[in-house]
Amino acid sequence: MDFSTWPRLFVVDTEGNGATPPDLVELAAVPVVRGRVHVPGIRSSLVRPPTPISPMATRVHRLTDRDVAAAPGWPQIAARVRSDLDGRWIAAHNAGVDHRILARHLPGWAPAGVVDTLRLARACRPDLPRHTLDALLAAVPVDPARIPGSRHRAVYDAHATALVLLHLAEGYATWDDLARVAVPPRLPGTPGEDGRTPCGDRRQRLLGAGGGQGRGPADLRW
Repeated sequence: MDFSTWPRLFVVDTEGNGATPPDLVELAAVPVVRGRVHVPGIRSSLVRPPTPISPMATRVHRLTDRDVAAAPGWPQIAARVRSDLDGRWIAAHNAGVDHRILARHLPGWAPAGVVDTLRLARACRPDLPRHTLDALLAAVPVDPARIPGSRHRAVYDAHATALVLLHLAEGYATWDDLARVAVPPRLPGTPGEDGRTPCGDRRQRLLGAGGGQGRGPADLRW
């Protein structure tokens, strides 16, 4: 992969309060620069939702109303989040969900494009019975113990997704090649060509090491 062909990209993750539609309780954005996670540039924030966090949502991310009681409400950070994400490419695992949540919270938001690592993994690793983030972390050479935080928290999940993306990207020569596979239909950045192209001749490179994991400076608050 020629990482010089990549646009400015944030890998994002959202955690909600269990409402329908969900209100944000946590958001993280992990920048990928020159083929590595740029740890000093990670953004994240807890968010105090307008309605309580449901017990079912707490069982997933373990955040309670008490945890977010002192956090900013969405109106307090929305402009800063928009400034960081507007006009940028984003990536996420099952990205349609995160894009939909962010679009609802940021009316008129216009990302340059949306990459879905779930879609990419299904093309690159058809040998796997499942393509959840946990399944991919177990299948690729990424050590989850070296990712700061805990599973189902926004910073951890975004960081883990970024490492999976970088690993799967080794099956492609350029960003455009990857985007033809990884951008879901009808989302920004959708190419005109068939998105089912597999990783091709470089698939064996997927057995190589990933980059950019490891502990670093604390993430920046929005």
